[in-house]
Amino acid sequence: MSSPVQTPRTASRVRSTSESTVELELNLDGTGASRIDTSVPFFDHMLTAFAKHSLTDLTVRASGDTQIDAHHTVEDVSIVLGQAILEALGDKSGISRYGDALVPLDEALAQAVVDISGRPYLVHTGEPAGFEHHLIGGHFTGSLVRHSFEAISFNAALTVHVRVLGGRDPHHIAEAEYKAFARAFRQAKALDPSVDGIPSTKGAL
Repeated sequence: MSSPVQTPRTASRVRSTSESTVELELNLDGTGASRIDTSVPFFDHMLTAFAKHSLTDLTVRASGDTQIDAHHTVEDVSIVLGQAILEALGDKSGISRYGDALVPLDEALAQAVVDISGRPYLVHTGEPAGFEHHLIGGHFTGSLVRHSFEAISFNAALTVHVRVLGGRDPHHIAEAEYKAFARAFRQAKALDPSVDGIPSTKGAL
């Protein structure tokens, strides 16, 4: 008996406002290939790391009012990424659902736990005092890390816990957080051959 054909878990989204324009494509069953140009270089770096470590193929083209602030562009890209993840997951049949990762980057250490639950929730703790005010690369404010995770989690209907367990350098702390999220999401989205249908006693996620 042949195995059932798996529906491609892909999505393509566009969002255009007076503050930004975002075009995004993803494949949840990719190899981690990415082409990222958000006009916010440090955020490009974080999304490239997310794609690589979650094994999600990701293409993002975005432009926005970065002459004012990176906030709108980072927020809108994160919204679209969350929406695309939700679309690509489909009915979530056969997924592992849960993922947990602990990732170091030199002196920084971050943990992320992901539940593809259908219930948007974010718990984000442990960043050192003043991190939210630090400009990483001179343009990306530390506060945008949490804001990005909020937008992704709420638009993808994920329950996400991110904890910073240690760190001094803001670049290392932020990157450890994104990589931990990526690794946890990689586990959660993975198709598990031992899972029959949707992994919930409710019958839906």
